[in-house]
Amino acid sequence: QVQLVESGGGVVQPGGSLKLSCTASGFTLDYYAVGWFRQAPGAEREGIICINERDEIRYLTESVEGRFTASRDNYRNTVYLEMNSLNPADTALYSCGAVGYCSDPVERYGYWGQGTQVTVRA
Repeated sequence: QVQLVESGGGVVQPGGSLKLSCTASGFTLDYYAVGWFRQAPGAEREGIICINERDEIRYLTESVEGRFTASRDNYRNTVYLEMNSLNPADTALYSCGAVGYCSDPVERYGYWGQGTQVTVRA
């Protein structure tokens, strides 16, 4: 099956850190950019960060700059989202999608996974 699979979510205290994984199944990520998105209950999906095939990062929201970063391991066909200084506002379902360019609109993303839940609470 051709898809992305997210993992690594969980419950963390404010100020804590988590590292999420986005692994491709059935295709290679080598020539794709990968974006991370999140959606909190009752809110619209929000783009967070995108990393292209040259490891260049583009932040899709200012709220995570300085706290979140992305990286990729093409050998493992995986992209990571490292999140630091988490706060309750970061609580959401996090998902990843593949796209040609980080400048592409969200409608161009594909191979969405089911997401992984991140909950930040004391």
